[in-house]
Amino acid sequence: MTHQMNDRMQECIDRCQSCQEACLEAISHCLEKGGTHAEAEHIRTLMACAEICDTSARFMLLGSPRHARTCDVCAEVCEACAGDCDRFEDDMMKRCADVCRRCAESCREMATTASRA
Repeated sequence: MTHQMNDRMQECIDRCQSCQEACLEAISHCLEKGGTHAEAEHIRTLMACAEICDTSARFMLLGSPRHARTCDVCAEVCEACAGDCDRFEDDMMKRCADVCRRCAESCREMATTASRA
């Protein structure tokens, strides 16, 4: 069964791609700032989020019937990343947290909608 692209799916793809971009920018920012920003676990969280966002967007673009599973994991990872980014007081990290939360919301909706289909 192939999955047709609709507006909600396109929005989710866009949010995944925006989140991937925000996390990659945040990694560079954090490495430049150093200190707690550059802690290994924080960088790993940002990297994992960027990767799962890319994977989820690609699964949806491919029309994979398994996109609900990647979106479910993506929502979980994005929420964790948002929480981690909230520890920091600078604008870049707040922006990253906000973008992660928007992505998590879309992915959670996509996972729920697809699992009911």
